[in-house]
Amino acid sequence: MSAPALPTRRDVETTAARLAEVLAPTPLRRNARLSTATGWDVWLKREDLQPVRSYKARGALAMLAALDDDARAAGVTCASAGNHAQGLAFACARARVRARIFLPRTTPRQKRERVAVLGGDWVEVVLTGETYDDAAAAAAAYAAASSATVVPAFDDPRVIAGQGTVTTELLEQFAAESAHEDGRGGPALPDVLVVPVGGGGLIAGAVCALEDRPVRLVGAEPAGAASMAAALAAGGPVDLPELDGFVDGAAVRRVGALTHAVVASRAEPPTMLAVAEGRICVEMLDLYQSDGIVAEPAGALAGAALDQLAALPDAPPQGASVVCVVSGGNNDVSRYAEVVERALVHEGRKHYFLVEFPQEPGALRRFLDEVLGPEDDITLFEYVKRSSRETGPALVGIELGDPADLYGLNERLAASPLRVESVAPESPLFRYLL
Repeated sequence: MSAPALPTRRDVETTAARLAEVLAPTPLRRNARLSTATGWDVWLKREDLQPVRSYKARGALAMLAALDDDARAAGVTCASAGNHAQGLAFACARARVRARIFLPRTTPRQKRERVAVLGGDWVEVVLTGETYDDAAAAAAAYAAASSATVVPAFDDPRVIAGQGTVTTELLEQFAAESAHEDGRGGPALPDVLVVPVGGGGLIAGAVCALEDRPVRLVGAEPAGAASMAAALAAGGPVDLPELDGFVDGAAVRRVGALTHAVVASRAEPPTMLAVAEGRICVEMLDLYQSDGIVAEPAGALAGAALDQLAALPDAPPQGASVVCVVSGGNNDVSRYAEVVERALVHEGRKHYFLVEFPQEPGALRRFLDEVLGPEDDITLFEYVKRSSRETGPALVGIELGDPADLYGLNERLAASPLRVESVAPESPLFRYLL
């Protein structure tokens, strides 16, 4: 079989015209916090305000619209434990196409129920296996037996064209709402577009939509799942040897062959940035506390990448217009404790130590009085074991009033008679704390 043709700007614009009939545009809004922090004119494209709280419905709707009558009658299927399943469920209910969606049994109840609600009578949810791979195998077997069409999460030209409508839409909105002038006789364009990257559907769609348009494209990947950067470096998709799944909406071990081909075809390669998961957590909290935006980790990726973009030798100049896509708002509130913890560690406010205390009255009191600073707080204290009758090691978590206070804390620890070992974030022990 020959490889599918790469989608084009015309494909994206044709798809955008189709989707306009069934999907309302999401807002493009200037963000004062990020504009002040960077010195740029920063705008947020609010895909978290989609009915499914992410852009995923666009690609699913685009693919369903391209099916012929026989394919529509046979129905569709997919495997997913996240936003793709919700996007396809919503699309099937709108397009009146039946779907069987396979989810791993480990999918949280809230997500399972959301898929069922969005799909209504048009979608059957099937729980199978313990992993995504198990669910994907079941979906493939079902498709082979029933002639149902598999709707990929990203690696299909119709899906890419659908995701590209995010960019087409924001370009129109930017031209209408911004005070910037084009200087070339055409509509105003942003200087920079920053998009989150997982499997590559959104950035590939942006490449298509930006064809012949002088907009710098930046892809933001989780540091623990930088699969597009790896593919561009290798000349083709490769499996990451390790994967950090915290940014679940963008944690993909291997990008799509087609999405990679589209991104690699751009004359001006996109700037790829690997963003630390802790930095993403900081941006999630800032979005929530300062802007009133509930973003999932993948949704905060683009905004979290701005400080790295500003540190590059070829950073955009002051006053440049920068659009960031807030790609998703399907955040589980139960994860906020971990989000806060990761953010504090990343900012240098939270530190862990193994402290060997003498087993005698007043030992902890002396630690509080002589070692802890006036703005420091103990957030964790657990005895690990009794190594002897005289001493007992404890795991101690300390939150500093200011990250700069760490120097003084370390000096006081060194001057104390206690035996202390710092637990570094890269330590194997550290993963049991998060």
